[in-house]
Amino acid sequence: MKGKVFLIGAGPGDPGLITVKGKECIARADVVIYDYLASPSLLAFAGPSAEQIYVGKKGGDHTLSQDGINDLLVEKARQGLVVARLKGGDPFIFGRGGEEAEVLIQAGIPFEVVPGVTSAIAAPAYAGIPLTHRKFTTTLAFVSGHEAPGKEKSSIHWESLANGIGTLVFLMGVKNLPYIVTSLIEHGKPPETPVALVRWGTTTKQQTVTGTLETIVVNVAEAGLKSPSIIIVGEVVKLRESMNWFETKPLMGKRIIVTRAREQASDLVRLLSELGAECLEFPTITIMPPKDFQLLDKAIDTISSYDYLVFTSVNGVAFFFDRLFEKGRDVRCLGHIRTATIGPATSARLRQFGITSDIVPESYRAESVITAFKKEPVQGKKILLPRAKDARPILPVELTKMGATVDEIVTYTANPVSENTDELIQNLESNSIDMITFTSSSTVTNFKALIPVERFETLMKNVTIASIGPITSDTAENLGFHVDVTAEEFTIPGLVAAILKFMEGN
Repeated sequence: MKGKVFLIGAGPGDPGLITVKGKECIARADVVIYDYLASPSLLAFAGPSAEQIYVGKKGGDHTLSQDGINDLLVEKARQGLVVARLKGGDPFIFGRGGEEAEVLIQAGIPFEVVPGVTSAIAAPAYAGIPLTHRKFTTTLAFVSGHEAPGKEKSSIHWESLANGIGTLVFLMGVKNLPYIVTSLIEHGKPPETPVALVRWGTTTKQQTVTGTLETIVVNVAEAGLKSPSIIIVGEVVKLRESMNWFETKPLMGKRIIVTRAREQASDLVRLLSELGAECLEFPTITIMPPKDFQLLDKAIDTISSYDYLVFTSVNGVAFFFDRLFEKGRDVRCLGHIRTATIGPATSARLRQFGITSDIVPESYRAESVITAFKKEPVQGKKILLPRAKDARPILPVELTKMGATVDEIVTYTANPVSENTDELIQNLESNSIDMITFTSSSTVTNFKALIPVERFETLMKNVTIASIGPITSDTAENLGFHVDVTAEEFTIPGLVAAILKFMEGN
């Protein structure tokens, strides 16, 4: 039984540039074999049972030789497996995809090629350099910059490149930059021709150095620019001055730790990434259902006896309705109940189940719910409060004082997570972290537990702390953190807005 191999272009680094088909092929694969330049976040598209094999392919440092990779592709396919061969950029543009295809053909293994966005196009675009422009040039060439300078006979026709092509893009050419520059000038390219080098193109680590053929070697050396980088030679480089859209993002290059539960971190990661930040996910909690559903089941079975249903979080809404549906009931059984929610996100989540909240407090804290309920005739009424274990007691206490009967039911738990602690501490030790974000008191408490007590002050030195609201900030301050940013609106967009305001003021 033979499997199949998909030779997939993973794109240039920004995981958003993976093609739809590439993503689908990763999802259906039994084995994912990936390179150094393929974004690790693309592995999240793989199925939970898929085997993931890293094969390196970093300049001068290959975890597995090309012959070894070829053998591995054949071996896995002959086991009847679907193989996703994930290669940086495009597999057929200096990606050795053609060589891998030839090996598969010889072995009789079915394969498909899934083109990817090559760094040769994407990196200049993210640097604000259009490779063609009718005012400058309509000719373009991609060239390997990897050719050895001491080669007896060059396979590159330097005279044609220097005189016949408007824009030249050299891939893998940083080490050979002096040789490339000298060869172009010697064969007629004017020394004042603009040049740009783009490192880690399309990622939040992107760095661009510009100059001319005459100055670029010195400029690159002074900037300490290394591979992986591409080289662009031509008049179009001048357009970067006005078209530099990516590297000017307000959080560009900032490394921010996100401690929110992985299943909920996407909105925060997306918003920060769109502003140029590099987000490192180190979730300190995971959201889980309660160990025992007995009390929640009883509340659902007697739902007709409740007058109010109060949700304090998106999780409370999600887990309550999951259990309601699991017990064979639906929203019709809630038709007589008045609902209250804390925060716009919670209200929006409730609306997804067809219910518009009757009571929406002015601010996003339990205290505001209490204020709102003072306008409600709650004396003698019965209130169901499905929420997290160990939540703040103020809500049930104050509602009870108003004369209501409150059933506080544990609907979900925020359990501590300690995975990748060593990697977290290594990042803090390297002083490469600009900010840590906390979205709840539990994320703060659990994060603090991961840090060795005797090293806490040293590791937190010069790290900005951002909190989603005053309650979270109070928890952080009490645990020894210095909170620099507290959101005025206690939502994810509010936290991002506060971070942006802080960064722009520093």
